[in-house]
Amino acid sequence: MESLLSFARGPLFRLCLMVMLLGLARILFLDLWEAYRAYRRAGDRKMPWRLIARRSFEWIVPVKRLSRDPQLYSIASILFHVGLIVVPIFLFAHIDLWKSGIGISWPALSFRWALWLTISTIFFAAVLLIERLFVKSIHSLSRGQDYFWLVLLLFPFVTGFVCANVKISAGLYEFLMIVHVLSGDLIFLLIPFTKIAHCVLAPFSQVIDALAWKFPPATDQDILETLNRNH
Repeated sequence: MESLLSFARGPLFRLCLMVMLLGLARILFLDLWEAYRAYRRAGDRKMPWRLIARRSFEWIVPVKRLSRDPQLYSIASILFHVGLIVVPIFLFAHIDLWKSGIGISWPALSFRWALWLTISTIFFAAVLLIERLFVKSIHSLSRGQDYFWLVLLLFPFVTGFVCANVKISAGLYEFLMIVHVLSGDLIFLLIPFTKIAHCVLAPFSQVIDALAWKFPPATDQDILETLNRNH
């Protein structure tokens, strides 16, 4: 098991990290390139930059959504994402792993903050899962991938919490640590190929939405001609 754990922490982690970074870079480049092409073809190139900036900020800090979305689900989603982002990046043990993978490090969370963020992430993931299962309005919009990601993301948090805070046998510790690292590697590997890839596109989503309504010159005439041919 020790050799498998070393492999999962070392070569496999670096491979999955590289696949994630290159995959997200590819998605970002292709989307921005298509946005640039749409802008070049547009008949009207005026962009509401202030509105785009405001909407982008509202997406990043989604406080306004609390007044119109199901409040418990929105609060749980926001707090879940806080722990989901902060703990993997700023946990001390993870920083050592990041350093071995990309060669740089940064300040770590205190143990107390890391502990409570881990607990809150597990708790709010469970809340989101229960709401997706039993709240009709949310269940009707949920897909298989939504359930899969919530369960998969729970694996590294639950196993990490147990390994760091519960007295268990050496054999069980080693097994749970392997599950912890392998599930983290799998998450990195899958990100560019699933809905989670939106994380890299989110800051540009409002720009892309605005460009979607910028049609090339003479588009209205082309539409009329097409409609006339169909009659």
